[in-house]
Amino acid sequence: MIIILTSKSIGDSNKGSLVASDTKKRPDGRAFDELRPLKIEAGVLERADGSAYVEIGDNKVLAAVYGPRELHVRRLLKPNMAILRCRYNMAPFSVEDRKRPGPDRRSVEISKITAEALNPAVFLEKFPRSTIDIFIEVLQAEGGTRCAGITAASVALADAGIPMRDMVAACAAGKADGQVVMDLSEWEDKEGEADLPIAMMPRTGDITLLQMDGHLTSDEFEQALDLAIEGCKIISEAQKEAIKNRYGGD
Repeated sequence: MIIILTSKSIGDSNKGSLVASDTKKRPDGRAFDELRPLKIEAGVLERADGSAYVEIGDNKVLAAVYGPRELHVRRLLKPNMAILRCRYNMAPFSVEDRKRPGPDRRSVEISKITAEALNPAVFLEKFPRSTIDIFIEVLQAEGGTRCAGITAASVALADAGIPMRDMVAACAAGKADGQVVMDLSEWEDKEGEADLPIAMMPRTGDITLLQMDGHLTSDEFEQALDLAIEGCKIISEAQKEAIKNRYGGD
């Protein structure tokens, strides 16, 4: 499991329980424990071995998988297992202010943590001396693109027929306007007090990625983690439905 705590991390607990009002609405009209509208589709690219398209809120993310295939870079080769390589990229037109094309520090970091979040789910030992390549393209960004990318990549791996222990689902929770909430929007991500993205394998409950930026008390951290886990479970059901729709399973 990857745990990255940045900024001020977890503060002292206030010991009092944090109570959220079911009637309180967020700027986009959602309840504190409500995901943005979600759409997942598998098998959207003909020439990839596996692919997926994810919309969550106004995020639009495409993932493609190639492999397993022979790895020719000897310094990376592992004789007893495959390596999982990931490239996360935001299109220049994905944000309001045109993004400079090409990799930057953020995309390199997200590429690395995405591969590490997916690694525990894949039976890499079945494909020695090979590579599985994942390409994630963010076509439109609205907060939470790393979670959307991990979710899409996992469906693309399943679509490629890669043996997996479970599909990895990812969701963030955090604190905005003094309230702990599920699935932060772009405004909540930028203006809020804390952001807690996680990735997990819902079948086993294993968390494969946990990051945090901002300040939460111990009670708030626990509540945010519970909300993020609940969000992952909802997203996991949508992932399974996408694969069923692709292959006509029951």
